[in-house]
Formats: sequence, structure tokens, C-alpha cells
Amino acid sequence: MIWDDAAPPPQTRPGPMGWLRAVLRGAALIVVVFGCLLVLMVVRLVERPLHGVNRPWTPWITQGVCITGLAILGLRRDVRGAVMTGTGAVVANHASWLDIFVLNASKRIYFVAKSEVAGWPGIGWLARATGTVFIRRDPREAKAQQAVFEERLGAGHRLLFFPEGTSTDGRRVIAFKTTLFAAFRSGGLPDDMQVQPVTLAYHAPAGEHPAFYGWWGDQSFGAHMLAMLVAPRHGCVDVIYHEPLVVSDYADRKALARAAEAAVRRGFEAALPDLTD
Repeated sequence: MIWDDAAPPPQTRPGPMGWLRAVLRGAALIVVVFGCLLVLMVVRLVERPLHGVNRPWTPWITQGVCITGLAILGLRRDVRGAVMTGTGAVVANHASWLDIFVLNASKRIYFVAKSEVAGWPGIGWLARATGTVFIRRDPREAKAQQAVFEERLGAGHRLLFFPEGTSTDGRRVIAFKTTLFAAFRSGGLPDDMQVQPVTLAYHAPAGEHPAFYGWWGDQSFGAHMLAMLVAPRHGCVDVIYHEPLVVSDYADRKALARAAEAAVRRGFEAALPDLTD
């Protein structure tokens, strides 16, 4: 599903300084991302036979890349709330590919992504190398997905997915889909299993369209990336960690999903009080 209920910001052609920023920032990002990807793959050659599905070393590389990538762009994070401890998963609203950098920078996590992402040039390689869980949004595969979730959570991995099922303009939270929440109610998971809602609220740079950071509809990844690279300055993103929800406190996956969505919405409305659709 692709969300396209709003018109994207108008695209402007970069001037000479914009192209210079794009080249310098782009080159720095390529060196950091793909240079560290090579390091990660080498480390994983040792990590895999010693630890199997566990990844005690390589997530630190991923987190370092994301922190550095945001610094190169100049996008500031304002982190509030406490990251949960213990067994659990994380859910957040979804604005763009930048969410991956923002969320990984704050906590070492593993993303749950639709299976198509594995085939995307560049991004697919990065996703596979960093331990992303790929799923098909097909009810017939629910049992298989649940088994994968149990294995990864049992290994101490913190999984993160976007229940909206699509990215948006970053100016709203749309209804959470409940299907994946069923995986957290498996009898094979610990009784103290938790789900932590996280709000991401982007503030556009001064003078830019309010939906500057959103990536949706038929916008291409390349065009959105270019807009991020050429921007003379960047705004900031609020990353709000809410109180974790204990899965066993909720009657079913729908009740759990509604509680997580309500928490994310409260944080979003508090961070962007002047928001208008």
C-alpha cells in the first residue's frame, strides 16, 4: 500500500552551491555507509560462527553509521523518554527512509521490512547485512513469521516495525495495521514481553515546506535523497520513547495496536501542536 492523500512539496532545481553540497555530503555518506558495510561483513564472518543468530558486535557498527550519517546531513535529534530494557519490540510512525537512521542512532535495533525491500539496489544490501527481518504481508504466512519473530526475540534482538504499513508526509499518524501485533502474543515468547511505542516528529528547516521530510506517493528515492543533500540547513526530529506496553495486559492484538497508536498520536500532537492537515 502507498499513501498518497496529500500533494508532495514542489521540487526546485538546485543551484551551484546546492550541487556542491550534494556532492560533498553524498560522497561522505557513500564512504561512511559502504565503507562500514564492508567492515560489518568482515566482522560478521567471525561473529556468525561464534554467536549464530546473535549479533553482539555488528549492531554497534550500524548505530555508528546512522549517527554519523545524520551528522553529515545536519539533521538534529531531540530524544525524550527512556529506551526500554528487557525483551521487547518497538513500533513507530513512518515518514521516510530517514526514520531508519534516526531510530538506529538512538538504539541498536533490527527492522522488520516488506520482502520487496530486499531487492532494492543499495538499500536491500544494507538491510540484509544489518539483520533486517523480511516479511510478506500475507495472512497465510503468519505462522512462519511468528516463528521468525520468536527466534529473533529469543536471541535478545529488539525488533522494530512501522504499523502504518507505509510512509507518509510526516504530518500525521495514520491508522495502525494490527496483523504483526499478533506475533507478540505467541506462547513461545516470555510472559514479560513488551512493545514500546515511539513517536517521530520532524520539524522542517526554516522556509521549507512543512512536509519537507516526508517521502510518499510516487516520489522517487533519488529525488528525495537529493532534496536532503542539497538543503543548505536542516531542521530536527523529535524522538519520543513512550512507556512500554506489556503485551499480556491486552486482550488481543487489536487492543495492543490501539494502545500503541494512541501513545504515538499523543506524542505527535504534543510535538507538533500547530499541525494542520
